[in-house]
Amino acid sequence: MTASLKPERDLHFEILGDYEARVLFPEPRPVAREMRYATVFNAKKPLFLELGGSLAPVRVAYTTYGTLNEARDNAVVVCHALTGSAVVGGSSGWWPELIGEGRMLDTNKDFVICANVLGGCYGTTGPTSPNPNSSSDYLSDFPEITVGDMVRVQAALLEVLAVRRVRVVVGGSMGGMQVLEWLHAFPDLVGAGVVIGAPARHSAWALALYHLSRQAIQNDPDFRGGRYAAQPKGLALAREIATISYRSPASFELTQARRPSKLDPSKFAMQTYLEHQGEKLLERFDANSYLTISRALDRFDLTDAQLTTIAQPVLCVGISSDCLYLPHEVKHIGDTVQNGRYAHLESVHGHDAFLIEMDKLEPSVRDFLSRV
Repeated sequence: MTASLKPERDLHFEILGDYEARVLFPEPRPVAREMRYATVFNAKKPLFLELGGSLAPVRVAYTTYGTLNEARDNAVVVCHALTGSAVVGGSSGWWPELIGEGRMLDTNKDFVICANVLGGCYGTTGPTSPNPNSSSDYLSDFPEITVGDMVRVQAALLEVLAVRRVRVVVGGSMGGMQVLEWLHAFPDLVGAGVVIGAPARHSAWALALYHLSRQAIQNDPDFRGGRYAAQPKGLALAREIATISYRSPASFELTQARRPSKLDPSKFAMQTYLEHQGEKLLERFDANSYLTISRALDRFDLTDAQLTTIAQPVLCVGISSDCLYLPHEVKHIGDTVQNGRYAHLESVHGHDAFLIEMDKLEPSVRDFLSRV
């Protein structure tokens, strides 16, 4: 058994630090009132999937910040990571410091849009959605999808919102893969892209890590082939495995070390940190969505030949200590596209640095955005 969750105010923040507190307690399940919804595909106009088959209806949960101008060309699309949501700005968002009046994505000028991805569990059609061909939710019957399918759903949302031009698409981790797909698939719609801590394809190392996460879920007896009554505890273990790849040895040594846990003195801080990461995801995410989305990431493969066709300006940000998507993988994108630029984010906090060290990320991205 893991230790009971305690309120944030009871933790010793002088040890954890503000950034660690934010990552120790990841963003909560988005509140429905924070999001808007649109049906972008229906029975008369289904979404034809890249791997075969179709989906209808397809509903999208999304948020917007700022105002679409008269020319309808000031849109900025933000793409979220694997277990992220459409709630990106505001006090409950996962990138609050970077979106708002006068901020990196300036809502005085930009119309910022973030949509929950296809296959997710925060309002966009996915395994937890009603299956129109049965009397239950899709569950494990939800079809296999691709990052391309995700982006085409987002593009359909922009049609509903009457957006004529996207100034820039921005995303970290899985969001960065979506950025690449946007640039490649919609060159006439998108003006520029910012790819943060993301590769053009999974390395063997990344494939192995995602495989282990999925095995943790699928080998749980309570998974029941995806037809579980409650979220299987294997989802929590999947998150613990993934968290190791989201940070770095130096980050863990700095923030956890070999200290006894403040939550359970019989354990090391490192143990309860990982356990809490797992428990928090168990509270707010769905195992079938995790499997569906992570398999889509494994399939994503934008070849070098395809990268060379991308002519829009692209900023690629690699993170010095990222052990999931190594900085040289990100730099390769900048070196291969026609108009690429690379920025190196120095941080001990690994892959998660794009969510933790926003003060270091913001200057290079702001400078790039001022030029496009």
